[in-house]
Amino acid sequence: MFTGIVSDVGEVIDVEEKADGLRRLTIATGYDPETIEIGASIACSGICLTAVGRGKAGNRAWFAADAAAETLRLTTAADWRRGTRLNLERSLRLGDELGGHLVSGHVDGIAELLARDDFVDMAALSLRAPAELARFIAPKGSVALDGVSLTINKVEDGTFSVLIIPHTLKVTTLGGLEVGARLNLEVDLMARYAGRLLEATRS
Repeated sequence: MFTGIVSDVGEVIDVEEKADGLRRLTIATGYDPETIEIGASIACSGICLTAVGRGKAGNRAWFAADAAAETLRLTTAADWRRGTRLNLERSLRLGDELGGHLVSGHVDGIAELLARDDFVDMAALSLRAPAELARFIAPKGSVALDGVSLTINKVEDGTFSVLIIPHTLKVTTLGGLEVGARLNLEVDLMARYAGRLLEATRS
């Protein structure tokens, strides 16, 4: 589990195609590689990936993770190339502060950035979610976009908006977004469970 509070911005430094549609990603990070356990979960722009390698190349630390064919099909990982910047978060440990909201790292779909309005040190983003996910998105609810925990401001006609504060613009990849960008979307776990309960009572 994660919280949607980004603790590092990494960079893809190598992409290797493996057998059966598997893609190995090597990601530069500010994390101390000695603290990354092989098999540990790291959220990479909202996608929970498993560390399968770690090390240093010169003065840069890195870890490697494999993205399966299904992950490549359902998320933006298929678009990642050398130089792609990724929001990183390590998995929760017992006793850690829950600063955002509970995030599983299992991406539900891809949202498209329709408009961006910049203000003094802040930005308002308007996005379209896949139609099948729209019912889980509500004003004042939570959503994770590329692994960042955000509060939904407004929902209208299949679109929703979020306001990005100065700190988030500075310490995540959201500051560099342009219209047309595709973002990994995870809806709030509580909204998903509530939706399932309603479906069950109606059946």
